[in-house]
Amino acid sequence: MPPSKCQLCLTSRAILKRPKTSQQVCKACFFWVFEEEVHNTIVQADLFQKGDRVAIGASGGKDSTVLAHIMKTLNDRYDYGLDLFLLSIDEGITGYRDDSLETVKRNQVQYDLPLKILSYDELYGWTMDRIVETVGRKNNCTFCGVFRRQALDRGAAQLGVDHIVTGHNADDIAETVLMNIMRGDIARLARCTDIVTKGEDSIRRSKPFKYAYEKEIVMYAYFKRLDYFSTECIYSPDAYRGHARVFLKDLEAIRPSSIIDIIKSGETFVLAGEVKKGMKAQQTCLRCGYISSNDLCKACALLEGLEGGLNHKALKSTQKDTGLTEGHRVIPFFERRPAKSIALDREKAAASASASASAAEPDVVVRVEGLSVLG
Repeated sequence: MPPSKCQLCLTSRAILKRPKTSQQVCKACFFWVFEEEVHNTIVQADLFQKGDRVAIGASGGKDSTVLAHIMKTLNDRYDYGLDLFLLSIDEGITGYRDDSLETVKRNQVQYDLPLKILSYDELYGWTMDRIVETVGRKNNCTFCGVFRRQALDRGAAQLGVDHIVTGHNADDIAETVLMNIMRGDIARLARCTDIVTKGEDSIRRSKPFKYAYEKEIVMYAYFKRLDYFSTECIYSPDAYRGHARVFLKDLEAIRPSSIIDIIKSGETFVLAGEVKKGMKAQQTCLRCGYISSNDLCKACALLEGLEGGLNHKALKSTQKDTGLTEGHRVIPFFERRPAKSIALDREKAAASASASASAAEPDVVVRVEGLSVLG
């Protein structure tokens, strides 16, 4: 039986089957259609304007590495006119984040983009290793998620950018919809599918990979031979999200369109008027100035619980406490740095990239699971 032809160009030999559409395509057509789908998502959602300063949330994993590559590629191809930066958060997880940040540093050189790294330790006085020692593994992802989101905003403020793009893909968003349904979290259910989110005074965020399947992101990284870190976080196997992920994978095996179907369903959810009236108005944290629906933002409330050695119930109750703890290390949120300081960081990043450019090209780390690659 002769090899199949690409269903898009009808000339080249098909070497893979797209999980999203089941089309058999050649490598070149897959690259093009994947990039064009992301471009269409960006254009239809009107995510950027020329001159925007955009920070790419970079963890060194497949999603953020492909996002950095795609953003640079599309920015050059379609003249978006964006000023791009890499922004990484060091949670302080020994044997995981320290290794993945080495990948980010190589990406900085490969994509010629300035890099900013912020750590939980310098922002909050805690690392995830210490937090897990204190609270155990059961709910540690709650701390990490809250701290990371705020840390990205703080890093963006220091870089002087007003827009963050993250590598959240279609699978991530569908999982979040399922999690909010299982938790009965009505408020988050109504907004978790938004491609752009922005609080009253927080940094604008967007998800260019909203409709991109995780498997196709892995295929893109594999065939492009991108350099990314593939080890899973050592603390994540116990995360609640894992249950939604397993359920979603079972649905996808039966019906590949389930991922997009769930996202589209989430987009149609609308809060009833009486529910909206009962929701708390947004304000700013009395302690650090970050956006919050309580006197203390979630990060400050969690920090107060950690510093006081409180249990999980007490952690929740600290949201109502407005007393200031002596020696609290949270850095005020709205401390934007002057343009001169930002320019100096750019010069340092450029010098670092130039010094590293002569280093040998790193080995490519790839990991492909559950993908249809044609022989």
